[in-house]
Amino acid sequence: MTKIAEHVTMLYGEDSAPPTLARLSSLIAHYRARIPPPRATELTERDAFLITYGDQVRAPGEAPLRTLAEFCARYLGDLVTGVHLLPFFPYSSDDGFSVIDYRAVNPDLGTWDDLAQFRRHFRLTFDLVANHVSAQSAWFQGFLGDEPRYRDYFIVAPNGADVSRVVRPRTLPLLTPFATPRGTKNVWTTFSADQIDLNYHNPDVLLDMMDVLLGYVARGAELIRLDAIGFLWKEFGTTCLHLPQTHRVIQLMRGVLDEIAPHVVLITETNVPHADNVAYFGDGANEAQMVYNFALPPLTLHTFHTGNATALTRWANTLMLPSSHVTFFNFLASHDGIGLNPARGILSDAELDALVAHTQMHDGLVSHKNDPDGMTSPYELNINLFDALNDPHAGESRETQMQRFIAAQAIMLSLVGVPGIYFHSLFGSRGWQAGVSETGHPRAINREKLERAPLERELGDPGSRRSQVFARYARLLRARTAHPAFDPHGAMRVLDLGASVFAVQRTASNGATVIALYNVCNRVVGVRLDWTRAFGDKSARVIDLITRAEIGDGTLLSLQPYQALWLTQK
Repeated sequence: MTKIAEHVTMLYGEDSAPPTLARLSSLIAHYRARIPPPRATELTERDAFLITYGDQVRAPGEAPLRTLAEFCARYLGDLVTGVHLLPFFPYSSDDGFSVIDYRAVNPDLGTWDDLAQFRRHFRLTFDLVANHVSAQSAWFQGFLGDEPRYRDYFIVAPNGADVSRVVRPRTLPLLTPFATPRGTKNVWTTFSADQIDLNYHNPDVLLDMMDVLLGYVARGAELIRLDAIGFLWKEFGTTCLHLPQTHRVIQLMRGVLDEIAPHVVLITETNVPHADNVAYFGDGANEAQMVYNFALPPLTLHTFHTGNATALTRWANTLMLPSSHVTFFNFLASHDGIGLNPARGILSDAELDALVAHTQMHDGLVSHKNDPDGMTSPYELNINLFDALNDPHAGESRETQMQRFIAAQAIMLSLVGVPGIYFHSLFGSRGWQAGVSETGHPRAINREKLERAPLERELGDPGSRRSQVFARYARLLRARTAHPAFDPHGAMRVLDLGASVFAVQRTASNGATVIALYNVCNRVVGVRLDWTRAFGDKSARVIDLITRAEIGDGTLLSLQPYQALWLTQK
């Protein structure tokens, strides 16, 4: 408890720390015996996580959570080990991220018992939406009613407060006026007027959120995604992004979990430049065990748009981990769009502009943010990943589009870390233009909900796009789980084999090696690979893990357009 006490003191000072620490200790004692045994205590090459909404698959007359649990058990039980259920709480906007009640399941989705069905087959990831609550929440309604308990739960900006340096990913006003019995107050709303930022200067807020966090763990969550965590702590006159107090709060969460649930993994969601992102590893032992690898999606998209892997190769060479206890959460698509900020400083402004242009040509949309100079700039590409990689108007063969899409996914699966796979990527969805028209929200383009019966009919049709994408993705996942070189903490060496090829060498602790090769362009590319250097044996019999086909002597390999190879000794 010494470290926990140190974190509390650093956050709240010598005077406020003792009562806060006493209440936190009582909270820890309350939950200590309520933590269920984990499905697993370590992350291995077998681990991959599905990212999905709780009502992603629906059937008439059934609770969506139960329908989804049954669907995942049937189709994914041997392919992924975990399911990240995006916020399943009662909410008022933002598809779940404006939470009304952290401790309840949205009755439109089901019950806690329905959600528990997932634990029979999968490890669960829950979102801790720690930065803000819904304007309809009991907490904020108490604030609006001037209830003493909630007067300091939110951030009120006094007249003349300096918010000029605040960094945020929106063009909406930062401060929203609300009428209260004490007059109109300008309340801090980073993301929208319906998402009210919490005031962590008040230790009561921290204790309430710690109770929420431990409640999730008691409900069986083995991974916790810290949503928008970089914005957590606010100080007037600063950027209010990545402040030292924010890191300290995460370290406190980690310390509490290490005390009573050391198997639980914290994942930080910080859609920011790469150097800021990896700072959430802390010293490699005291903060998040995983960080979302946000630079990977825009860099992969750039690679296939240009047919040039140079930028991806250069960046991948920098993927160093501060310890063997942390790793990356790798992904190419999610419920949000493809962030551009993580690629700033890696790609040039002209290259980022090209990504924006490609997105718009591929029927996608672009979201913007306010800049400190009063201008706006592109922040996020709103497009389905299949469409982002494949121009709907190009007239290419389906096979070419499949090859390109699967090659991109294979890159993500082979990098050091744990893969996160968005539902629509696994099943080959295209952009949902009707959803954007219905809701007026650009992110809806990648958030379509599916009916189970039509989805299963498509999966049962070998000629359908969904069936073909899923079959190829399943083959990749089975190949990945079969080789220890894909250990999420294992060694990775990036190979420079020319601009048209991305290549990495993964090595297990026992020396077993996989060399992953990817042709990122639309022409045949020759690659010379030294078999002796790669596998320590010139006469080694080498196979491709993906197809199980035996490869030649390695003097010269011809990679077909968008071909992916995972080479290892037979």
